Amino acid sequence: QLQLVEPGGGLVQPGGSLRPPCAAPGFTLDYWTIGGSRQAPGKEREGVSCASSSDDTTNYEDSVKGRFTIPRDNAKRTVYLQMNSLRPEDTGVYYCAADAATHVGWCATDVDEYDYWGQGTQVTVSS
Repeated sequence: QLQLVEPGGGLVQPGGSLRPPCAAPGFTLDYWTIGGSRQAPGKEREGVSCASSSDDTTNYEDSVKGRFTIPRDNAKRTVYLQMNSLRPEDTGVYYCAADAATHVGWCATDVDEYDYWGQGTQVTVSS
């Protein structure tokens, strides 16, 4: 069964960047649609990014568009939750998730679309 591991995260100042990785030991993530989501204190988990398995189409919620990306490194069998220009309101626990369904030309950020989840990693944006 697919298990996602997220060893990254940390504390960063406003305007800074983080790049927590998401890997699945024993699996290649090329064939999985990957989603990125976050949960701020006291709020529900929200999907913010995704990358399709078939053509690597990406999709981003307005709150992170232009600042976050979700690049794949197939040689390392790793996907990254690349976060730039971080703001205090980006603070929360970040998750990567995987969906075995194949989508061509689109992917969904909705958390209900994903079946496999990483353990989450804390990201704190503060001066």
